[in-house]
Amino acid sequence: MSSAASPSQVRQRPGKGKRAITPQHDEYSNGDADALSKVKETSKQAVTSQWEYKVALVVVIVLSFVTRFYGISHPKEVVFDEVHFGKFASYYLQRTYFFDVHPPFGKLLFALAGWLVGYNGEFLFENIGDSYITNKVPYIAYRAMPATLGALTVPVVFMIMWESGYTLPACLVASALVLFDNAHIGQTRLILLDATLVISMALSILCYVKFYKYRHQPFGRKWWRWLLMTGLALSCVISTKYVGVFTFFSIGVPVAIDLWALLDINRPKGSLTLREFTKHFTARMTGLIIVPFFVYLFWFQVHFAILSRSGPGDEFMTPEFQETLSDNLMTAQSVGIQYYDAMTIRHKETKVYLHSHTEVYPLRYDDGRISSQGQQVTGYPHNDTNNQWQVLPLQPFTDTQEGHPVHNGDIVKLRHLVTDTYLLTHDVASPYYPTNQEFTTVSKEFADGDRYNDTMFEIRFENGREGQEFRTKASHFKLIHIPTRVAMWTHTTPLPEWAFKQAEINGNKNTLQSSNVWYAEELPYVPEDSPRLQHEERKVKNMPFLRKYIELQRTMFYHNNALTSSHPYASLPIQWPFLLRGVSFWTNNDTREQIYFLGNPLGWWFASSLLAVFAGLLGADQLSLRRGIDALEPKTRGRLYNSTGFFFLLWAAHYVPFYIMGRQLFLHHYLPAHLASSLVAGALVEFVFATEAAEDTSRTANGTSGAGVSGSGSGATTAQLASTKNKTTMRESLVASRSLLVAWAAAGVIITALVSSFVFFAPLTYGSPGLSVEQVLRRKWLGYDLHFA
Repeated sequence: MSSAASPSQVRQRPGKGKRAITPQHDEYSNGDADALSKVKETSKQAVTSQWEYKVALVVVIVLSFVTRFYGISHPKEVVFDEVHFGKFASYYLQRTYFFDVHPPFGKLLFALAGWLVGYNGEFLFENIGDSYITNKVPYIAYRAMPATLGALTVPVVFMIMWESGYTLPACLVASALVLFDNAHIGQTRLILLDATLVISMALSILCYVKFYKYRHQPFGRKWWRWLLMTGLALSCVISTKYVGVFTFFSIGVPVAIDLWALLDINRPKGSLTLREFTKHFTARMTGLIIVPFFVYLFWFQVHFAILSRSGPGDEFMTPEFQETLSDNLMTAQSVGIQYYDAMTIRHKETKVYLHSHTEVYPLRYDDGRISSQGQQVTGYPHNDTNNQWQVLPLQPFTDTQEGHPVHNGDIVKLRHLVTDTYLLTHDVASPYYPTNQEFTTVSKEFADGDRYNDTMFEIRFENGREGQEFRTKASHFKLIHIPTRVAMWTHTTPLPEWAFKQAEINGNKNTLQSSNVWYAEELPYVPEDSPRLQHEERKVKNMPFLRKYIELQRTMFYHNNALTSSHPYASLPIQWPFLLRGVSFWTNNDTREQIYFLGNPLGWWFASSLLAVFAGLLGADQLSLRRGIDALEPKTRGRLYNSTGFFFLLWAAHYVPFYIMGRQLFLHHYLPAHLASSLVAGALVEFVFATEAAEDTSRTANGTSGAGVSGSGSGATTAQLASTKNKTTMRESLVASRSLLVAWAAAGVIITALVSSFVFFAPLTYGSPGLSVEQVLRRKWLGYDLHFA
């Protein structure tokens, strides 16, 4: 059986680089003229075939730009997630630091579009529905960037099929599934990242197929070119969204299989020495991992170089990072904290305040566990007097209570001002985490008596120096309990009604966890005329690039995994291939217009059904082989397993991992997998409707195969052999031409159905024209939650 999941037993492009099979001189001593004639005829057919593909490619390109740019100026207001990515482009143009969970490459392209038209980024895309015209935003230039990338994606799909050696009908079917897909069009006409992601993924596939075709010419100029181009395309995928790692995996599997085959000492083309194999391994490692990683780092360097001013992203970063930004509020407003100061303490990740009130924990929780019934300590999202805590030394100072700064590593007590109680944690399970400790407070009598040790906490700075001064905003710290060595921690799941749905505060035994970090936000009772509030101008500091990158990367991963809140248009992966629901992007109540993100139903159902057909074909073939029935020609089986199998691997790699993700998911996450399913569909159209004439299987009169006729000693005359070959060639050509006609007919039916479905749902894709109630109801095929019906 052929190795699975390599790009293809890649056939040459029809008519390109494929030698004509000409009669040998010793077979036809007087046939030079006939041989020359055959060569000329074959060359003529090759040129004709090339032109057919090229003309089809031009048509595909034109239609791609028409469908993506049609009515791109509508609507003239902020739509859906344009509120985010348009804002990020403005931040780049203003050089204002911001934070986002996605890598910078795609957002930098939007900033480039704005910069090229001379926009200064003054509009911040605050609300969906804000007018672009009123605010003088060059939104068409912004939208033209993803529209161009989306339009170019379709010819890339065509090229993948062409380079993989598929017939023209197969190329057109695969391209049409993306060309006339409402979801691809809708997502690439707006200021969103998916156009960059999808075209980078498609280019990665195309470049790898090109590289694979030169596998028998290793280390040549073209071999290196396509290897490095594959790496660059892969770097663009993962530099746009982290789901790009799925594309790395998709290409990594056939690369690993290829390397495993090269290691085989019995390989047909001769074994490689370990030195030669090391060269192959190092080249692929360099081109597909090292180069992409450095390109990925380059975009972060550009990101940091542009965003030099303080902005809304400051609060996600450490004080050391914030000090590298000009006009930073933390640097300008930070105040040194002294003993006996009252302060508010805030969690770095969730932004809740450390809070307490007179209510106590219930005696028994829902799971039957018992609490201490102590005073509740919770996390509260709003500023309140119950958030104020006084920092106290273990022993009173002998000289004066004022003027003693708190430092990194100090052991302190925290007194809750409103209830006059002291913060404490003990070996009682917290409400939600049986392995974590409950936080509560006790009165002064107990804090100075039996529970004295339980009220002792260490202030431990993140990346701080020994003895460093404790300051508001600037000092990120962990509050470590001295007796039990747990760290004060909170999370996003609210407590029940008995705690007013506030956040749980508990003692985390994993003190190294990054979400244990807090900071002091303000000192509410320091007099306004206090010298402590006088600030000297501070210079912007430098921080090594790798430290900035690692800090930002860690923060991005944390917040990306924290996107678990519900959304009215979120969906499950199982719903995507069947297109069970979409996403409402925009509505206009006056005109009854709406943009509803939805794929082409017929196209998605067709592609999804052929995925099941492919899996069934592989299962049936394997079962047949087990029973000694060989139903497929070797070449057909090789292409089915290798080329179509590679496309199927692409689909699975870009789809299956979403089942184990806990974050919010939407239909647009399926777009890369849908493109891969389109490739599978195109390949299976050829497999079903354009079966090639079997090569070298025709039989001569004496029962020997045509491949072994020459020099076989069968006794057949040269004229008889020539006549047999000519008849065989004519028979194969006739079968192939009839098969291609069937393929063209199938492709015509499929594309006609795709165009009809696309046009029917186009008003929901382009947001125009408005639809009547009856027209909306006609488009609710699977109960889609459309508006105005």
